[in-house]
Amino acid sequence: MESKEIIIAGLQGIVTELSQQADGHIIQSKIFAGEGFTKLADKYSEHANEERGYVEQCIDRILELGGEVKNEAKQAAPTYKDPIEWVKYDLEVSKTGLAGLAKLIEVAIKDPITFEILVAYYKDEEEDLQWGEQQLELIEMIGKQNWLLQQL
Repeated sequence: MESKEIIIAGLQGIVTELSQQADGHIIQSKIFAGEGFTKLADKYSEHANEERGYVEQCIDRILELGGEVKNEAKQAAPTYKDPIEWVKYDLEVSKTGLAGLAKLIEVAIKDPITFEILVAYYKDEEEDLQWGEQQLELIEMIGKQNWLLQQL
């Protein structure tokens, strides 16, 4: 498969997966708001908006490369009432996503426009991963109840 086709397929994968994640983050935001965890609700609402921005950039790039954008089926994803279980789940999603994204970045290195989009997205996802790791470490240090109080 030619690198342009690999790039288009990779961007399509991001469009499919990331739009799913953005929907999941909005759902989680509403769940957290309903439970009174307004800081988490705001964080995940903002995060969903960032993700939608990357989805739009990937769609635009697919079209610029002459590809066809698809609205593909998405797998069901879990939701959590327990914020800590959600942070653990979201952290694993980030780890998996970054590994795949790193491979696509290697292919896109000769396509500066796509490369720039992917590197920016990678940095954002890496920050999310680090946030999740920091939160789990903080929970270990101060305890679940104290951490949850900070999320109100």
